[in-house]
This record gives sequence, C-alpha cells and structure tokens, in this order.
Amino acid sequence: MRKSFSFKVDDVQVFKAKLLVWSQQFYEVVWLDSNSHNNQYSSFDGMLAVDALTALSTDSFNAFDDLKTYQTETKDWIFGYLTYDLKNNVERLKSENFDGLHFPELYFFQPKKIIQIQGDTAHFIYLNMVDDEIKIDFDEITNITLKNKKETKEKNIHIKMRIFKDDYFDRVGKMLQKIHRGDIYEANFCQEFYAEDTEINPLETYNELNKISEAPFSVFLKLNDKYVASASPERYIKKEGTTVISQPIKGTAKRSLDKLEDEKLRTNLALDEKERAENVMIVDLVRNDLSKSAIKGSVQVTELCKVYTYNQVHQMISTITSTVKSDKNVVDILKETFPMGSMTGAPKVSAMKIIEELEATKRGVYSGTVGYITPEQDFDFNVIIRSILYNATEKYVSFSVGGAITAKASPEKEYEECLLKAKAMRQVLEGKVS
Repeated sequence: MRKSFSFKVDDVQVFKAKLLVWSQQFYEVVWLDSNSHNNQYSSFDGMLAVDALTALSTDSFNAFDDLKTYQTETKDWIFGYLTYDLKNNVERLKSENFDGLHFPELYFFQPKKIIQIQGDTAHFIYLNMVDDEIKIDFDEITNITLKNKKETKEKNIHIKMRIFKDDYFDRVGKMLQKIHRGDIYEANFCQEFYAEDTEINPLETYNELNKISEAPFSVFLKLNDKYVASASPERYIKKEGTTVISQPIKGTAKRSLDKLEDEKLRTNLALDEKERAENVMIVDLVRNDLSKSAIKGSVQVTELCKVYTYNQVHQMISTITSTVKSDKNVVDILKETFPMGSMTGAPKVSAMKIIEELEATKRGVYSGTVGYITPEQDFDFNVIIRSILYNATEKYVSFSVGGAITAKASPEKEYEECLLKAKAMRQVLEGKVS
C-alpha cells in the first residue's frame, strides 16, 4: 500500500524548516516535532503528513463510532485531532459556551505522503499511487531557499481577555464553593485570550512559538483555513504494541535566568504539597481511566511527580502505564480515557459539568489532542495546551490557558499561573515580551 525510501540529511534543523515551507501547498497538514526531547517513549524526531486521500470530519454525535469505522476500513496511517467537546459523545454532557473558532469537533485524514525524520535520516512513506514523486519531492524540499529571519518587532495585534480579573476570581470562587461542599475534589478552569479581525501568518507564528518553547509535543496543523500552532509539553496517551502510556502534567513553576534561583524554583516545585496533591489526584484518575482497557493488575505508576524543565517553565509530570490485549480496539482505548484527566478533574464527569457551567468559552481543539494511529494499531497523542488557534476566514485568533483548582487553591496565585502560561503565546502574537 505504501512505498518507503530514505535519504540522509546534512542539516536536520534546516531540512525541518524547508519541509514545513514545502508543506504549505497542501490543504491538509500535520507536523509533529519532538524538538530533540529523547526519552524511553520517543518514536521519532519529526513527522509530517500531508495531502488527504480520504478524510473524516464530524461533530461529537457518535464521533468515536465513526472514527472506529474509518480507522478499521482505512487500515492505514491516519492523522488528526479530537476536540475536548467529544466528552459529549462519552458522557451525557453538553457544550453551549461561546465558540469563535468553529473547528469540526473531530477530523482525521489518510495522508498520501508521510515524511518521518529519525536522526539524520528522512524516511519518505508514500502511498503507491504517488510513490513516483518521492525523489521529486525530496529534491524540491532540498532546493528550497529559506528567507532570512526578520527582527521580531511589535505587531498590531490587540489581545483581549474573554473574562477579566474580577470575573475570574468570581468564577474560581464559585468553583471553590463546590469543592468545599464536596461536589468535586479538583477541576481544571480555563480562560480564553483572543483577537478579532486579525490576520496572522500561521507558519511564522508556529516557528516563533516553537523557537521560544522547543516543546516535546509540538504541532503545526493546517486544515484548509483552520490552523493549530502548538508548543505542547504534554503527552495524553501512547500505545506501543500492547503497552499504553499516559503522562499527565500537573504543577507549574516559572524559570529564572539565575542558575541558583532557577534550581531553587525547580526544587520548590518538587516539594510543593499543593502541586503534588493535584498531580496525585490526576494520577488516580488516569489509573482509573486506563483500567477500563487494561488487563487486570497491569496498571502501574512508573514515575510519580517528577519535575521536568522546559524553556519557559518547570513542569511536574507523572507516568502511568498499562497492558492491553493485542486485539483491543485502539479507538475504544481513546474513548475510555477521553478527555484526558489533566484537563478535567476529579470526579471526572462532575468536574466537566462544573467546567461547562463556569467557563466562558467552548474549548474546542484546546485541551483536545492531535496525533496519529498507525496501520499496526499503535498511536500517540498530545494534549493541546500552550497553543495558538486560528480561523483565517473569520480572522479569529485564540489561545487559552488554565490551571487546577483544589481546596487549597488561591485565586490570585492561579491567575498569576495563567498569565505565566500565556506569556509565550502573547509574546509571539504581539511581538514583545509581556
């Protein structure tokens, strides 16, 4: 069905940049970049999928069943995204908040062309119908002349907040009342920053965001006039053979240019009782989610509350693994764990109801996931956070940030954490350090 051919690449970073420029001729593009964050669960350095042969686009009604049918019939690589609002297909929930982006709630496509980068090698994995274009495309990509970088300057983009500070405190206060009453233990509360009547260059925006963050689960997605530029540090879920891996993030601390101060911030995060409690709650939730698909007794916490350092922030991450039967349907695994615990709360369904009640914006792709499923029934999906979303036709730009609210949460500190998480996106859009 597919033909593979490999080429050595002299300068991988330059080749990646040229690859992204080349990809812009296609209507459907998914680019995944690990930014050289190699760990035991890494699969590649970068992967590009372009040019749909077939596609599935749908709302949340029966979305997972539709995806299961599509994946089963295609029996090939498929790339795409699940929006947060597919929760409505998993549970009896609704999404009625404002939506300025209007993305389909689920979109996957079967690409004619896949280019995977591992080390200094580019693997071209093309459908047989276009395999005669492999050498032509490699030469075309190699011969692209990259433009010189322009100096970053302030841009005429006015970022607005969907809810203001006092409103944020009021909404978080209501969430805390529900926590203290015992309705829930924890919920992720998010807010939107946006710009209307605004045009951006999506690829330049992604490149700038990726340069600032160099995150391990970065994504550039193009679907006709809709774009995602993501510097996500978080994996939602991965399947490798019969092993399933989830790596939720809960706990964030800022970085410092001073080495001693930076190490102190990292250590303080590792020891912070509130942050550890948040993380452990989500670990328990993820263990429960994975157990729905897992062979009994196979769910394991292999890493608890480990602090990882990224360009912008320190993050507390845990790793939970499980084993599934070899014939377990991959889409069922996704459905049984969706949406990811780190973006919902505990108990999960009650938290999602309260989130819908108190947030001002439909989340859509934000806190959903982008990834792929292979012909061998493996998959890997990130969490769409630290991301800029853009509808070019409606000239609407959006990014959202959030944080976990628990009984010990301080609205003032949570608000400051949101501004910290928003910093990179705001800097990229406005062309200045906020």
